[in-house]
Amino acid sequence: MERHYGLDWLRIGAFGLLILYHIGMVFVPWGFHAKTAQPLPWVVVPMLAINSWRLLLLFVVSGYASRALLVRGDGTRDFVANRTLRLILPLLFGVVVIVPVQPWVELVTQHEYPHGFGYFLVHDYFRFATISGIALPTWQHLWFVGYLWIYTMLLALAVALVGRRSFQPVFDRMFGGVLVWLIPAAWLVLVSAWLFPGVAPTNDLVGDMVSHAQYLPGFLFGFALAGSTTGLAAMRRWWPWALCVGLLCYALVAAIELRWPNSSSPAWPWGILFASARAVQGWSMIVALIGLADTYLNRDRPWRRALTEAVFPFYLVHQTIIVGVEGWLLHFGLPRVAEFAILVVATLCGCWIFYAVGRDIGWLRPLIGLRPRVRKDGMR
Repeated sequence: MERHYGLDWLRIGAFGLLILYHIGMVFVPWGFHAKTAQPLPWVVVPMLAINSWRLLLLFVVSGYASRALLVRGDGTRDFVANRTLRLILPLLFGVVVIVPVQPWVELVTQHEYPHGFGYFLVHDYFRFATISGIALPTWQHLWFVGYLWIYTMLLALAVALVGRRSFQPVFDRMFGGVLVWLIPAAWLVLVSAWLFPGVAPTNDLVGDMVSHAQYLPGFLFGFALAGSTTGLAAMRRWWPWALCVGLLCYALVAAIELRWPNSSSPAWPWGILFASARAVQGWSMIVALIGLADTYLNRDRPWRRALTEAVFPFYLVHQTIIVGVEGWLLHFGLPRVAEFAILVVATLCGCWIFYAVGRDIGWLRPLIGLRPRVRKDGMR
């Protein structure tokens, strides 16, 4: 397979938006690990512009990348070993080293936890117990990595069972036209509005069926799309229409949110309409973004390689920086504009320092999701 640079740029942009989204979580009325003293209800409206597709897009792109890794590797066993090394090691490192600041800040600022971070780390974080509703230890935002590994193992098992048979022709016929847009959108409406109405993701793996019903099919769709020239051609053809529909659905979602702010159950039929419009918005934007990336962004740039390598370390550490810095900023009572500016600068600088230091330390590279460094003699 040839590398698809457009999907690389899309992945970089999606992770960048994810960092800004998590900074925004500090300022909305929704629950989060660190909150500004006075959240702003209107911030929900711009957050809803990306809320429905930001994570699903990452799973689709991850499925696409998994196809490339499998094709270029030495078989399914090598693929499993590679993905386990690149995902499980950073996940464990994150849970033990990176994440603990987040539940401590949440406990101190929202649940009157009386102890300092050192005491929390030594006495409470590894108790395998629940404190004020927070199960410890925890993976917090790193649930994405855990889910991705599980989906990758299921994919590897399916590939091993299927063997030389291929369902690619079926995918190509089914999704070689407008159905590449309509069928996934209809499935997401079914999941959000009918199978799990009003059910929020829990990120606890076992009981999070509403997430698995969206993200696992999205991951598998991305895997199949990587081998489908007709699927990509359909997205190139339909992306302008998908973009228009996505924007119209977002306008409807925003209007319902403004009418029933921060409500999990607007009056009937607006709740069903909200969930349905949000689902159609999400997949329409994904079709539009992939179509745009395939049409205009499938070319390399000098800084693409560094950014592609940096996004995973950025993801690992960004939320800990956001939560830790906001927990510190609460002591000063700053205006929210100042808080936002400080969070953006501190998060970007902190993420870059984490990546720049980690990439130059051989034993640390696998722990932050980077490939082991290859010496000039070919040894790792």
